[in-house]
Amino acid sequence: MSYRLIDVRPRAAFLEGHIPGVAHLDPELDLSAIGPDPAVGGRHPLPGVEQLEEAFRRVGVGRFDYVLAIDDGSGWAARCWWLLRHLGHDLAGTFDLRGYIGPLMTTPFAPVRGEFEARPRDDDTITAEEILARLDDPSLTLLDARSEPRWLGDEEPLDPVPGRIPGARNAYFEDSLPDDLAEAPELVAYCGSGVTACVVALKLVLAGREDVRLYPGSFSEWCRRENYPIEKGQP
Repeated sequence: MSYRLIDVRPRAAFLEGHIPGVAHLDPELDLSAIGPDPAVGGRHPLPGVEQLEEAFRRVGVGRFDYVLAIDDGSGWAARCWWLLRHLGHDLAGTFDLRGYIGPLMTTPFAPVRGEFEARPRDDDTITAEEILARLDDPSLTLLDARSEPRWLGDEEPLDPVPGRIPGARNAYFEDSLPDDLAEAPELVAYCGSGVTACVVALKLVLAGREDVRLYPGSFSEWCRRENYPIEKGQP
């Protein structure tokens, strides 16, 4: 098994300094699609399978390569991990560049093209429509990865409406997971646009909850849907 290091910070940050020998994928251009309407897919829509397959081939990922995605705590490394897992590639992990002690390069690395093959899963996402239909279903546990002030609706710096999906619990992506999640029948992670929710999903998978699903559109999609309910304040 060989290893592929992929820096998924914005290109400007990557060019300022990166670990020697790492390849680069742009979070906005490679790990997101450009959607015409945030009400359909949110602010960072999932890319299509062909777009992702080409991106991972371009940075040299092969079928049996272990991929280490690198960011600076933004959540994009977990997004890269989740996308690889979504495409059937389970050999992946994440690394926070803030913990790196070593030389940094400014010259981009040009990897040999890989033979990455996508084998998409169909059981790891949930749609806004399904969540709406199941808001009163106690077996479905929604985890909001945003900060508590955003979850409460006290502030919202990015989306037009503050608040949360009704019934969602706060599980801020930088904090430890709530202790009682092991007993929840179904778990769904979301955030503002489907990025930091992948951090929560990664923690859950590592804790043994392989069945966690992602709501890709997240609150940026939900809050733009006409007549979709929004909750604020303490439960």
